[in-house]
Amino acid sequence: MEPGAKEPEAEDRQARVSSVLFVCGMNAIRSPIAEALTRQLLPRTYVASAGVRSGERDPFVDVVLAERGLSLGNRSPQRFEDLADSYFDLIVTMAPEAHHTALDASGADAVEVEFWPMPDPSVATGSREAILEAYRDVVKRIEERIRKRFLPGASPP
Repeated sequence: MEPGAKEPEAEDRQARVSSVLFVCGMNAIRSPIAEALTRQLLPRTYVASAGVRSGERDPFVDVVLAERGLSLGNRSPQRFEDLADSYFDLIVTMAPEAHHTALDASGADAVEVEFWPMPDPSVATGSREAILEAYRDVVKRIEERIRKRFLPGASPP
């Protein structure tokens, strides 16, 4: 294989994914971060996010996304069950509860479900800066996973 050439399997996986749903516990932190980053990195891909339970918007998410020039706009958290009639090529779950829910819901559907375990930064304690560092770490981890999954040959920023 020539230097810089992508593995055929990686190219196939990328070509198949025209829509992706990110799911976490309450659609307040991890999945909206993943949605915003994916929209930036893959502008031609339809992206959404949801939680298995109702949640409230997390202001620390707005701060860490704004640091990267991103925004959730007027977006409010939504529940996975509210997207039951939607179809996605790929569902990425970021918490065990979300993974089990997605697997149960996808059942016989021909949808790929991947588990990307991510820490919950809302459990961080300490100063505001220490808490923001926990959120920044999650942003970094999610971006790395997105790049690895969808842009395997691309150079990191």
